[in-house]
Amino acid sequence: MSDAVFHEVQRLRQWHIRIVLALPPAALLFITIRQVVFHHPWGEHPISNGGLIFLTVLLVAVYLRLITVRLVTNVSAGELAVGLRGLWKLRRVPLSAIRSAKPVEYSPLDYGGYGIRSGPGGLAYIADGNRAVQLELRDGSKLLIGSQRAEELARAVGQAH
Repeated sequence: MSDAVFHEVQRLRQWHIRIVLALPPAALLFITIRQVVFHHPWGEHPISNGGLIFLTVLLVAVYLRLITVRLVTNVSAGELAVGLRGLWKLRRVPLSAIRSAKPVEYSPLDYGGYGIRSGPGGLAYIADGNRAVQLELRDGSKLLIGSQRAEELARAVGQAH
């Protein structure tokens, strides 16, 4: 984004979630190798080798897609764009629709974890940490955007506004 006043990309860094997400593809990979390579079918009515390979590739691809998701925040002259790149399109908010922007500390537990969540501060885009910018929109709704550079993001919204 060439006219960006602010740009931030954050990874979802919760290692324990990556491990939990890796368990199903790892188990299916084990079953696939056991059945296809060592000719030991899994269960009394095993799936065909082709079907098992297809499911394994699909599940590994979904896992890789999930662990490469990034929270992207851009502020340009006319809008703020935020979203989980890799899963959804960026949400675009015209700067004229923003009443205020202030840096805040929050608990991800108040929002039920990381990702796109709803909580006491309205809709939230959270990737990591406990720092964010709380936006109050002119229609009365609120939007929380997690940021490792919350003060800079709030300043960029105010200046571009």
